[in-house]
Amino acid sequence: MRRILALMLATMVLSAGVVHAGSVGIGAFAGMSIPVLQDDTDSGALYGVRVPVKLVPLVTVEPYYAASNLGDKTTTVAGLSYTRQGFDETAFGANAMLTMGGPVTFYPLAGIGQTKLKRDGFDESFTSYNVGLGLGISPMPKVSIHIRGELQMVSLDGGTSRKFGNATIGASYALFSMP
Repeated sequence: MRRILALMLATMVLSAGVVHAGSVGIGAFAGMSIPVLQDDTDSGALYGVRVPVKLVPLVTVEPYYAASNLGDKTTTVAGLSYTRQGFDETAFGANAMLTMGGPVTFYPLAGIGQTKLKRDGFDESFTSYNVGLGLGISPMPKVSIHIRGELQMVSLDGGTSRKFGNATIGASYALFSMP
């Protein structure tokens, strides 16, 4: 009985913090996606949107949509050169971040999503994982500028993966706060 009472009390305290501390925003970002150890595609532009949802003062969940146009790669083998078409990549998912408040924040992030890689003769979707670090600067209330570096791993069939280093800069605006 005491455990149930303690659990109910803890749940009420935590839920009161969630209701008091929440906010929902919208943001856009752009940057570069750089293939890691891949000889069949080159780097390309990366852009997308994020919807940061601050659940409690230290935890933010951020659904996202991203698109990238990776460059063609020219390779020379035995004196002959040939060009492979780069991937068109689209991704959606959610990142979780440990955000420390203030006008300047440094935060780790990790996430999971779905990534589609497409080029002539190849069009498949895979599970992807993100891990990285971010720096947030808030020059005025409700507005934040984010600089991020992350590693994206696209898990292919058969236990292999494609990895991309992503570097982005973006801005977000807190649309409203939850009471």
